[in-house]
Amino acid sequence: MVANPAYTVHEADVERDRELILGLWRGNLGDEARMARKYDWFYRDCPYGAPLTLLLRHEESGAWVGVASAGPRQMMLGGRLVQAGVLVDLAVLPAHRSLWPALSLQMALMEAGAKRFELLYGFPNPKAAAVFKRVGYIPLCRLVRHARVLRHAGYVRRRLPALLAGPAGWVLDAFDRVKLRLRSAGTHGQWQDQADATLSDLWSPASAGAGPVSIRDLTFLRWRFDQSPLVDVRYLLVRGDDGTTLAWFACETRGSVLYVHDFWSRRGVQGPSATEIATLLRCARAAGHSAMSIELGAAAAGNGWLDNGFLAREPRPVFWRPCGATLEAVAPADLWLTAADEDE
Repeated sequence: MVANPAYTVHEADVERDRELILGLWRGNLGDEARMARKYDWFYRDCPYGAPLTLLLRHEESGAWVGVASAGPRQMMLGGRLVQAGVLVDLAVLPAHRSLWPALSLQMALMEAGAKRFELLYGFPNPKAAAVFKRVGYIPLCRLVRHARVLRHAGYVRRRLPALLAGPAGWVLDAFDRVKLRLRSAGTHGQWQDQADATLSDLWSPASAGAGPVSIRDLTFLRWRFDQSPLVDVRYLLVRGDDGTTLAWFACETRGSVLYVHDFWSRRGVQGPSATEIATLLRCARAAGHSAMSIELGAAAAGNGWLDNGFLAREPRPVFWRPCGATLEAVAPADLWLTAADEDE
């Protein structure tokens, strides 16, 4: 596949080319040991098949100078299963970082991806966003971080004298505890370390709405979280007082903050109720966390989060490319996205 007389693009074999790809990532995509662990999980052990990975070669020197991939994901769209590819791990060596090498690599990935996937989507950083636009990817929506304070003293201290911050924080915490206790009445939370059928039973194709939305069955949960070397997730199950499972939240502790990677509930794409989210907040506070953070995109950003005091913070753009004619009418508002739809 020729991209330019100076560069050619070739499909990689994830087993044969592991060391080559890790070498191209080195110094470009994060900690070397961490990326090696990611490779074995994301590239070699994905239950949906190996990612589509392309390599860029500089013809004059014969050196491999770039790599880009699309990892397979299964989604529901309009009641049917579609194969999607999440765009990841674009790396070009510093000496070849003019626009054309990265552009040609992404153009080739889009062309090859159209033969395997029905849609391609990605979360480019600001530097890569220009390349995505030039290639032909379309801005779809934003993935927005939402945050919520659980213990107020540290935040009040930024605005009040130290003498007043402690009592003011205590009052705010006490008021918040009462409010969440009332709002979460009739439910309780239970932590567990591994995904099981209790979680996956909440998922059904009928709960996915118009979509697209990633399938959150047991295969996905075990691979995406339990087997991932990049996150240390435990799950909060929210149950009714009669024992019925109402929702789950995949959470990771980062310092004093509880980061929510993903969630699902019996309400499907309507999102967890305000009551279920209030239960999550109560359990997070009881576990000693001072704040909570979650990234929500389009349909996932339901009112239950805002009703419980979450505030929108930094947005990130999401780009996509429909590869099938039936996907051109997808409404951005119907796309369900969380951090679980990324690659880390």
